Amino acid sequence: MTVTNDEAQQPAGPGPEPAGRLDRFFKITERGSTVGREIRSGLVTFFTMGYIVVLNPLIIGTVADDDGQFLGDLTEPGAAIPLVAAATAFVAGILTLVMGLFGRYPFAMAAGLGLNAVVAFTLASGMSWEDAMGIVVLEGIVITILVLTGFRVAVFRAIPAALKTAIAVGIGLLIALIGFVDAGFVRRIPGVIGESSVPLQLGSTGSLSGWPTLVFAVGLLLTVLLVARRVKGGILIGILSTTVLAIIVEAIVGAGPYNKGVGPDGKPQINPDGWQLNVPALPDRIVDKPDLSLLGDFSLFGSFERVGVTAALLFVFTILLADFFDTMGTVVGVGAEGKMLDEDGNLPGIRNVLLVDSVGAAAGGAGSVSSNTTYVESAAGVAEGARTGLASVVTGVLFLVAMFFAPLVTIVPFEAATPALVVVGFLMMTQIRSIDMDDFDVAIPAFLTIVLMPFAYSITAGIGAGFISYVAIKAVRRRFAEIHPLMWLIAVLFVIYFTLQPVKEALGVG
Repeated sequence: MTVTNDEAQQPAGPGPEPAGRLDRFFKITERGSTVGREIRSGLVTFFTMGYIVVLNPLIIGTVADDDGQFLGDLTEPGAAIPLVAAATAFVAGILTLVMGLFGRYPFAMAAGLGLNAVVAFTLASGMSWEDAMGIVVLEGIVITILVLTGFRVAVFRAIPAALKTAIAVGIGLLIALIGFVDAGFVRRIPGVIGESSVPLQLGSTGSLSGWPTLVFAVGLLLTVLLVARRVKGGILIGILSTTVLAIIVEAIVGAGPYNKGVGPDGKPQINPDGWQLNVPALPDRIVDKPDLSLLGDFSLFGSFERVGVTAALLFVFTILLADFFDTMGTVVGVGAEGKMLDEDGNLPGIRNVLLVDSVGAAAGGAGSVSSNTTYVESAAGVAEGARTGLASVVTGVLFLVAMFFAPLVTIVPFEAATPALVVVGFLMMTQIRSIDMDDFDVAIPAFLTIVLMPFAYSITAGIGAGFISYVAIKAVRRRFAEIHPLMWLIAVLFVIYFTLQPVKEALGVG
């Protein structure tokens, strides 16, 4: 029997057992899942994206603002890291719980990578941290209004099905690349003048070396074999097994960290055969009390006085557009992977999902951890079988637990978690077969969308290129009736987005 959303929200009567109420609330049976599968998938999503509790503090917790202060008005480098870690886990946990209970889909949320770098290196460099976080809150408020007015949902539905599929495929390639790069299996090549002379290479020297790289390769092979054999919990088994292997290897060989800090000469000390991000070792402490003093440490309109109204509004627009389409791409990609989209490529109940995501942007700023967004790593849980919000509830609870058990979170190195991203990338890329490559009107925009996401390392750049080229091709071929009015608007906005930096420089606010 199909249970409607209204029925699922009715107060429970005295008759049904708790398990029945849980099933109806999350539509577990209706979506072809089980409680056990949702719990297992929620664990997979957490272990795949739990790195943000460590990585976000390293990005926004180690950068001084225009006043020379770090988050929390601290003056000592590194002192803000534990504060940011606790706040990152708290905000991600609360928002992911809300996504599971209100959105009822297996989408997890946390501080957005890329967006946090913009906040740290662009916003905070010209104002105080409080002002920068205020801009993030303003962006979240604006994007929430766009959801409540129906504009964001209308845009979602205006996108042609082929482009939605291309977004999913492009995200698959992007997260596979993220997996390879984060594990150090594929690396950037430093050039003579500090730029990359060649974009990427295999390993640190053009060939594979180092025990961490071997651990990643073994983990990838193990995960591939488990998924190929349709083993239940294969991705989670791969992450946990590879973590155990990493701990054993580190105990024996002592590879150490990739980044060994700053040397006496003031230059970074790099160990090319070391572990990326986390060194896998049993921690000295298991439990640590979180400090949440960063919550609410923002100034809503301080940036307007600091850099001027024009510059502040341009900053808001830049973050808004990236946030708007990054999330849309993630929802489409992950939803397609879980076969949760309808025949038109739309996600039923998308308004609730986008509303939670929009509120998450403001909540991230209010929590001083940067804009929170729906995570593409949710695809790992979906690939494991997640179909409902129960998986997100599990992930959210684990984030809240991580506030107290942060030392345990740091056990899992990139080399153990990233094989899951590579495998999920393959699973998402298989959707390319539904794109009609003989129809150049959609095939070329789809191609640009797919390749620019990994090549530009940006979901937004891929979507923008695809949308602009789609409208341009249809217009040149005089097929105006096939262009949704909102696609015209989006294409124009993306043209503005791509030319925003020259405009800032022309206005003297770059």
